[in-house]
Parts: sequence; structure tokens; C-alpha cells
Amino acid sequence: MKKLVIAEKPSVGREIARNLGCFDRSQGYIEGQDWIVTWALGHLVELAPPQHYSAAWKRWSIRDLPMLPETLEESVIDESKEQFDIISSLLSRSDVESVVIATDAGREGELVARWILKLNDYKGKMERLWISSQTEKAIKEGFSSLHPSSEYDNLYAAAECRADADWYVGMNVTRALTCHHDAKLSAGRVQTPTLALMTKREDEIEAFLGSYYYSARGDFGLFAASYYPEENSIRFTDDKKAEELKEKKDRSGKVKRIESLEKRDSVPLLYDLTELFRIFADSTRVRILYVLFESEMCVCDIAALLGMTQSAISHQLRALKNARLVKSRRDGKTVFYSLADEHVKTILDQGIEHVTE
Repeated sequence: MKKLVIAEKPSVGREIARNLGCFDRSQGYIEGQDWIVTWALGHLVELAPPQHYSAAWKRWSIRDLPMLPETLEESVIDESKEQFDIISSLLSRSDVESVVIATDAGREGELVARWILKLNDYKGKMERLWISSQTEKAIKEGFSSLHPSSEYDNLYAAAECRADADWYVGMNVTRALTCHHDAKLSAGRVQTPTLALMTKREDEIEAFLGSYYYSARGDFGLFAASYYPEENSIRFTDDKKAEELKEKKDRSGKVKRIESLEKRDSVPLLYDLTELFRIFADSTRVRILYVLFESEMCVCDIAALLGMTQSAISHQLRALKNARLVKSRRDGKTVFYSLADEHVKTILDQGIEHVTE
């Protein structure tokens, strides 16, 4: 018997499949001896549109508002129906004994999988993979300690409440605004208050009237110091105080008190891939680093790598290869990933499959 794993995105599904030893690729899923890994494409299911409940609601009219179905129903998104049908066929297989929900660890991820299972009327055993990283270590540790899906029933309920609120507010208010103003307008549970905050802030900026302030700084040779009229602020608006400080220019002073404080800084945390992609979003070097990371290669210091040219990276890896420090755990053989300019695109497209001796 096998367990069916449902991931949220194809890339995550492929990574999970690799770590579970699944290599038999088919349309929409990857199968192994004990596991079948499939995936959604984000949401495969959504709440049905107004016309699903009443033919009169197909036409936008302010007379038909508010639209308040007692129970909102789900329907498969047309654009992703093919993948939904693939998951349905896998759920109906006789050799599938249970399901592992491996969508994103959060409210929305829970909803993605639960709606798929709900529309398939799945009543079998369900477990939950709860991880926030797709590294090999995180995936293997997560599958070694799967949680009963019932532990996340409240999270699912919260996600459904959020989706229902989005439908009731979004559908009704959007139609009301559009019909009343005879213009294509939209509103939403999150969109509208967020836009209101932005508009309010923009109005404050436009209405802002600048005002003057003073700051005083003294140069004492070996050190410099600023005048603090109040804690954590060097600004003041008192004209009398400003003149008083001006009169003290070029005069001698006396140090009244010296305070010495001992502080300890913690060792900076290591980089993680999420942070690197956030900081260097358009950097080809970070994408190369990701390929190296996923293939478990030993590389030089990350900060140094980010400052290297592609030819310098290639030189560094050649040195590691010659020192027999670059190894692939897949085959146990020493391999070298060429990062010369003509190979970079191929590596990024094909990932760890592109290996040159």
C-alpha cells in the first residue's frame, strides 16, 4: 500500500519526491515504491460564483443586492481542472491507503488541500506534514514525525471563514460600487482597508507643513558629541537655547563624567536561501548558489561567493574538485559543475542533472 502526498506547487512536489525516493514520473505526479507525490497549482478549487446559486445573479444589478447564500459551495477552477482530475484518480486508486497533506504550513495552504479532498469526498486517513523549509533535512525530519490532520481542523475552519468573508464582502460591495458609480470598481475584505490606509497616509504627506529645528554638534579633537535636549533626539526648536549654544563656540570645556559600558554582540546568524533571494532577487550568482546548495556541494564562503564573478566561482570549484572536496551524494562520485559562461544557463535550466567531469 502507498501514501499519497499532496504538495502545493510542482517544484515542492518534485523536491519531496526526490527525498522520498520517488523517480517514476507521470503526468501530474511522481511515484515510488511506498509513496505517490502529486501537487496542486496553487488553488485548484474556489468558491462558486454568484450565478451558481441563482440565474438572476449573473447580471449585475443593484436591485439584487445583497447576495447572501446560506451556504457557500466550492467548484473546480476551469484552468486547473486537468490537475484536479489527476489527483481525483490517484485518490480513487485501491493501493492508496492514506493521504499526507504537504501544502504550505499555514492557513491558506491548509485550505488548498482540504478543498481538494472535500470535493473528492475523501473520508480516509489524513496526516499533515508541517515544515517551513524544503531542505533535505527538514523534509526527512517532517516525514518522520507526521501529525494527525485533526490537529489542524481549527486552522482549516479559520481558512474557510476567511474565504467566506472574502466572498460576501468582495462580491456584494464590488457590485454595489460598480453599479452605483457606473464604473468598474472593486472592493475586498483586505484590499479596501489597505487602500484606505495608503490613501490616508498620502493625504497626510501632501498636507504636511515643514518646520525648522536646530541640532548642535561639538568637535573635541579626539571625539565628537551631539547635544541631546531629550533622550534619543538631537533636535530642538528653542531659539534661546540655540543662541546660548552658539555663544559657547570655540570655548574650553571640562569632562564631568565618563561612563564605560561593556556590551556583547552575538555571532551573526548564518544566511539562509530565503533571505539571500530576498536581498539579491535578481542575482544570477544566488541562483547558482541555490543549485549548488540543492546538490549538497561544498562551496566557499557565501558572502565571498556573492562578490565573485562567474569565472572566479568556476576557478574556486576547480580547486575544490582537485582537492576532492566536491562530491555528489547521489552517486558517491567526485563531480564538478562547470560554471563557465557557456554552461550557466544550462545549469540553471536543468539543475543538478548537468554535470561535467
